[in-house]
Amino acid sequence: MGDLLAEAEAELYTADPDGFTARRTELAERARDAGEPAAAKKITALRKPTRSAWVVNRLVRSDPGVRSRLASLAADLRDASDGGRLRELTGARAQLVDELTRAALASVPAPPAAMREEVTATLDAAIADPEVAANLGTLVRAAQYAGFGAFAAAPPVAAPRKTKAPPEPAAEREARRREKIKEAERALAEADRDLESAVSAERDLEDSVRRLEAELADLRQRLAEARRRSYRAESRQQRAAGQLSRLTE
Repeated sequence: MGDLLAEAEAELYTADPDGFTARRTELAERARDAGEPAAAKKITALRKPTRSAWVVNRLVRSDPGVRSRLASLAADLRDASDGGRLRELTGARAQLVDELTRAALASVPAPPAAMREEVTATLDAAIADPEVAANLGTLVRAAQYAGFGAFAAAPPVAAPRKTKAPPEPAAEREARRREKIKEAERALAEADRDLESAVSAERDLEDSVRRLEAELADLRQRLAEARRRSYRAESRQQRAAGQLSRLTE
């Protein structure tokens, strides 16, 4: 199961998200045909990434050194004990995140500013948050982190002592389990629809931003040309006015 699932993750989280859903279905069917229903179930549960998460996943999977560089800097930041060292590492952090952001977006034509910001925030969060770092390569959405440092867990609250209830009949336990499975399946289907809708809206907005950026570039070019024509016309007008003035003296 491990190999089939790992292969599916490597392909799905590296390839363009536009083909994610169809290819996920094919890979799940292949796992079932191979006699691996558990792997097929896990593959079916894989979630489609946003384009920002996708470029980070692709970077991490194409360059094995990315994980170690992020982890090394995170360890250095945790071990920093004085302000001078912390300032030095903070600068190194910004430099590394900027470098990796440019590498992640290198093959994306005219990436929108929002996409660049999300990629930067995700890489920065991977340095600060071990959970984000652990999910690199299979991220579904961009991540953010408010600040660097550990969080203290609240002490557990002791639960009140309860009188031991009689064991639940097996038939009732099975019925409850099946109902919970159905509820989970309905929640998963609803979440999947919401994600598809959100990703579609994000993609449409990215297309709109790219179109507007192209229109803005065209308008700037036309404005520059109009200014050049205006300058040339003004020069001709001044020369003509001077010549007329000389002829009428």
